[in-house]
Amino acid sequence: MKKFNFCEYFMFPPLNINREKLEQKLSGKTLLITGASYGIGKSLCHLLAGMSVHLVITARSTDKLLILKSEIEKQGTKVSVFSCNLYNTLECENLINFLKNISGGIDIFISNAGKSIRRPLNQSLERFHDYQRTMNLNYFAPVQLCLYLIPVLKKNKGHIISVSAVNVLLEPAPYWAAYQASKTAFDQWLRSNIPELNTMGITTSIIYLPLVKTRMIAPTPIYKNFPARKPIDAAIIIAKAIISKQNSYKPWWLFICQFASLTASKWFRIICTFYVKKNEKNRNSL
Repeated sequence: MKKFNFCEYFMFPPLNINREKLEQKLSGKTLLITGASYGIGKSLCHLLAGMSVHLVITARSTDKLLILKSEIEKQGTKVSVFSCNLYNTLECENLINFLKNISGGIDIFISNAGKSIRRPLNQSLERFHDYQRTMNLNYFAPVQLCLYLIPVLKKNKGHIISVSAVNVLLEPAPYWAAYQASKTAFDQWLRSNIPELNTMGITTSIIYLPLVKTRMIAPTPIYKNFPARKPIDAAIIIAKAIISKQNSYKPWWLFICQFASLTASKWFRIICTFYVKKNEKNRNSL
């Protein structure tokens, strides 16, 4: 039997979704979900299974997408698959050409694909490609898709949902420069454009998620014992945003972290510097 985690329960209370309201909101709609083969994207697809929607799902793994398509279509939901490496601008253009053939166009764009990377600066000096790939996937790809989709979403009175992270609203932490810069870039791009998008009749929602138990956080050992949301919880949060069209979602405790980040930024940097020095000392002693 799994041990009850009070801290996790306190930070992440149980969630539920009104499936009837969700289906009413989505009936006849077409959704584009990036990063659909694993984690949050996959959980969202299963959450929407059985509803009268058209899911357009994309990710790098063709096999995973086809398995997911088979599972979802067995429950009566239409699924279109396009395998695409969003790191690559040309492949992103191929996806756009594919989307041009979707009857009626896209109604809801869920920008979920993302790449996380944690690496010290000293280990990144000859790895500029890490920054390029992270920026391509977390920033340039969703911008490229949005620029194509905006006229379609304007026509359909559509909805853009960005799956972001609480980190972009807090003091930056060491070792996460590539990830935080790229996630913050798209967050700023979207927030800067919200007034214009809303004027066009396009709804925007930004989902600021805490840690989620996906393969993205697996390479970071320190996260093993951290409280984290389940992928299905993140999927439910996205679904609630579809129903309510809320501007953003933030964990209830984030305002405490933001206040601390604002008022104690100097102490945070001192602590981070001490942490980095300790890590460097331990690494050099090996």
